[in-house]
Amino acid sequence: MTQSDAALLGRVAAHFKESADLKLSAAQLMAGPIVRAATLMANALRNGGKALACGNGGSAADSQHFAAELINRFERERVPLAAVALTTDTSTLTSIANDYSYEQIFAKQVRALGRKGDVLLAISTSGNSKNVIAAMNEAREIGMPAVGLTGNGGGKMAALLGPQDVHLCVPHKVTARIQEVHLLVLHCLCDLIDQDLFGDPV
Repeated sequence: MTQSDAALLGRVAAHFKESADLKLSAAQLMAGPIVRAATLMANALRNGGKALACGNGGSAADSQHFAAELINRFERERVPLAAVALTTDTSTLTSIANDYSYEQIFAKQVRALGRKGDVLLAISTSGNSKNVIAAMNEAREIGMPAVGLTGNGGGKMAALLGPQDVHLCVPHKVTARIQEVHLLVLHCLCDLIDQDLFGDPV
């Protein structure tokens, strides 16, 4: 093994360690809010509502991942659950961005598709994504609670979340680490929603 190979292996090990350490420390801070967010979502789904999810880049992928787990299945057989990722319809996204602004691509969809009784999952690693913030403001106008999934202190989103909302903030500043915990949080939400709605697996 060359010195260069050893250095690269060390970098890989450091990434794994930092990610693992963050997950363990975040669990202590985030477990309570995760339970509250899952309960909020489960109650909405139980009462005929749906989950709307949005974010940019990796957070867009997370929105789609979350919606797919609800609509299809997570780790058990059960009925499909109502969820919409607002990141997937390129005709809608590009028409809004072209005719209005990129900042409105999620907000206009929330206005069209969201109803009181639904929940918005608003994902931004920085907490400062303008289009996600616009979607949150639209949701508030409708009377929809929001689950803000952020990092690095929550940015501008933190100040927008009220008592009806839940803030899930990863205690880290590096985007990659925040996104790794976001995925784990989404899997926790899926598991807890299934547990709440359907009880223990048969």
